[in-house]
Amino acid sequence: MGTRVLAFLAMRSRIGWMAVPVLAAIALVAGAVNAAAFTSGSTGFDLGYLQCGTAYPNGAFGIVGVDSGWPFISSSHPGNPCLADEYAHSPSAGLYVNTGFDPTYTDSNHITSGCASQSTGVAGTTSQRAAWAAGCSEAEKDLAYVASVAIASPSGWWLDVETANSWCGQPATNCTDLSLNQYTIQGLIDTLAASSTGPVGIYSSSYQWSSIVGSLSVSGASADWYASGLRSGKHVAAYCGSRASFSGAPVSIVQYVTSSTDRDFAC
Repeated sequence: MGTRVLAFLAMRSRIGWMAVPVLAAIALVAGAVNAAAFTSGSTGFDLGYLQCGTAYPNGAFGIVGVDSGWPFISSSHPGNPCLADEYAHSPSAGLYVNTGFDPTYTDSNHITSGCASQSTGVAGTTSQRAAWAAGCSEAEKDLAYVASVAIASPSGWWLDVETANSWCGQPATNCTDLSLNQYTIQGLIDTLAASSTGPVGIYSSSYQWSSIVGSLSVSGASADWYASGLRSGKHVAAYCGSRASFSGAPVSIVQYVTSSTDRDFAC
C-alpha cells in the first residue's frame, strides 16, 4: 500500500440500500467503539504482496493486503500469495482490500450472480446499480479468498481507495460520473459489513477521496485510515479524530512511511 502512497505523492447523496445490508451496517456502527480495536497511541504496520519473502516488522498490530494490487481476484490477478503467512505474523491482524471501478468491471467476467441479484434492490440508475454490483463482487471475491486460506475473524476490514487505482473520471477510464465510484464503494461496504463481525473502514486521504467521489457520501464505514505521506510518526496524532476525516467517519489510524516499512499510528 505504501508504494501507492508514494506514487500519489510523486504525481500529486447517500444511496438507497437493500434491507439486509442496512441492518448489518447499523449493527456494525453501533457496536464499534474503535474501528480497529487497537490500543490508542500504539504503532503497527501494514504489508501486502510486495513484502512477500521479506522480514516481518515489529508492531502492536498489523493490517494485511488481500489482493495483489488489483480490485478483482482472478486467474490473471490472484490474491496475495503470502496472505496466510503475513496474517499469522501480524498481531491483532486486520485486512485491507484493493478497490476500483471501470466500466469494464460491470461485465459478466467480473460480476457474481449473487451481487447481480442483490443489486436489483438498490435504489439508483441502471449504471449505478451495476457499479454497486461491481463493488459487491470485489468484496465477495475477497471474502472467498480470505476463507480459502482459513482466515475467519480479522480485527477489521479496510477499503484501499486511491487514485492510483482505476476509477470513473480518472484518466484511465472513459466516463466522468463520480456516483459510479460512490456506488462501487458502497457495494464493498455493504457486502463486507453483512458478511463479517469486524468493522469496515476506509484508507485514503482528503485529496484522493475528493478526487474519486467528490462531495458524494457513503454509509456504513466506521473509521478513516489516513494516508498522511509523512516520513516519521512525529506529527501523525494531528490527523486523529474528526479534523482530517475525509469520509465523515473519524480518523482512527494514521499511516506514515519509513525507509523500510509502512507504519501506522492508532489514534
